[in-house]
Amino acid sequence: MTKYKRILLKLSGESLMGKQSFGIDPERLAQYADQIKEVSEMGVQIGIVIGGGNIFRGLSGASKGFDRVKGDQMGMCATVINSLALSSALEAVGVKTKVLTAIRMEPIGEFYSKWKAIEAMEAGYVCIFSAGTGSPYFTTDTGSSLRGIEIEADVMLKGTRVDGIYTADPEKDPAAVKFSDITYDEIYTRGLKVMDLTATTMCKENNLPIYVFNMDVVGNLKKVMDGEPIGTLVHN
Repeated sequence: MTKYKRILLKLSGESLMGKQSFGIDPERLAQYADQIKEVSEMGVQIGIVIGGGNIFRGLSGASKGFDRVKGDQMGMCATVINSLALSSALEAVGVKTKVLTAIRMEPIGEFYSKWKAIEAMEAGYVCIFSAGTGSPYFTTDTGSSLRGIEIEADVMLKGTRVDGIYTADPEKDPAAVKFSDITYDEIYTRGLKVMDLTATTMCKENNLPIYVFNMDVVGNLKKVMDGEPIGTLVHN
């Protein structure tokens, strides 16, 4: 038995760069596909949201003179590119996928609806939700919170390059201490940057737990499914 039956996996666009400084690293993409396949074969229903920061980030574009709305729309398109890449990598290893988009762009992907997504996941497809929420001023963190709540996921798994949540940034502060679990309220009071506040508040108000772990270590996704305590659980 797996710890969770239906998950929303949030992946950052930056992590797809692997050792590169931009774009998509085929090796990292293949590692992700293999990990997702392993969990899918355990009978877990999987929805995925990927960021677009390896290609374009709307907020940083706005700071360089782009119109914020157009910048965010460019970021949405970046998430579609990443979603198509992951879909292709998964199909190559025999996993059925559906790319669902928050804005209409058939035939690139199907227009998202909750019921279409749940029906596909129950039929054994891995659903990849792209284009964020479809609206500007929202991050893909908020998009993943929204999709996780909509598809009635048991948990949002936030795959990052660190192995959980710490009292400070462990890459900058060697004295930082890792939490095995933490409440949403404590995240607020400590000012920890797990996700943006909109995304965190949505999860808190809808009682969707978040599990933060290091997705870049091969095999870690299965360990989370097996209930191994390798990350940090955020809960009410």
